[in-house]
Amino acid sequence: MHKNLFFIGIILAAAGLLSPPLALAAGLAYGLLVTHPYHLDSKRLAKFLLQAAVVCLGFGMNLSEVIKVGRSGFLYTAIGISFALLLGTLLGKLLRVQQTQSFLISAGTAICGGSAIAALGPVTNANEEEMAVSLGTVFVLNSVALFLFPFIGARMHLSQTQFGLWSALAIHDTSSVVGAAAKYGALALTIGTTVKLARALWIVPVAVVASAVKKSKSAIQLPWFILFFCLAAVANSYFPVLHPAYAAAYRLGKLGLAVTLFLIGTGISRTTLKEVGARPMIQGLILWIVVAGISLFAIARGIIHL
Repeated sequence: MHKNLFFIGIILAAAGLLSPPLALAAGLAYGLLVTHPYHLDSKRLAKFLLQAAVVCLGFGMNLSEVIKVGRSGFLYTAIGISFALLLGTLLGKLLRVQQTQSFLISAGTAICGGSAIAALGPVTNANEEEMAVSLGTVFVLNSVALFLFPFIGARMHLSQTQFGLWSALAIHDTSSVVGAAAKYGALALTIGTTVKLARALWIVPVAVVASAVKKSKSAIQLPWFILFFCLAAVANSYFPVLHPAYAAAYRLGKLGLAVTLFLIGTGISRTTLKEVGARPMIQGLILWIVVAGISLFAIARGIIHL
């Protein structure tokens, strides 16, 4: 029965019958209520599908817009990442969160959620427990963001440009940025995806510094799917003869995102919530609220803009 429900959820999401937020909600319900029969396989599939979906979404982007948005958001990203890492470190010390866990939670909030943690875990010599706690903290908050951000954006009458920028700066994972922005509008999706992917590139310098500090010899995992996203945008911008194929790929990417969010939701179980514990969750929650609040204030006031 559990297996049937799992596959039914995937089919409904892939058929477009579940929007990204509903797909995540269905996945969360599954993960919290039943025992996941394919936990590890689901986790690996979610990672691949997210990257593939982002590449497919690139076929709906205009290259000049991608470059403009990425360049405009560079300074905000640099300042935001530095601030989040510093504040996260201070909160971790105040709450007496284990040092590696504290750094991974801070980096996940500052850069791009689970992707940053997965990349930085090996170079910080994080063990399985530290990785599990950090990923669990970020994934739980990331799931909340997918539902909460569109509601706040609508109540504050944010434009699509403002919302896309805010979601990219304040939501942890690329999957939820794309899900929330897609719900808000096409322009929000373009801006949110582009700024978030530009932000994900900061994994590299942060990983290099962390590796030097920890004197780690582990290889740094580069987010290569971002390159393919840019190539997809190039194809869409300069080879319009294949536009019908690009449109189909873009639609496929949005369906793939819904499946990805369902799979991510199924990975959050009662065991995950217990493993996280109070102090890491409090650190992640406070850090996220501060980062999201300051960026929202700055965007609403026109201090940060594209």
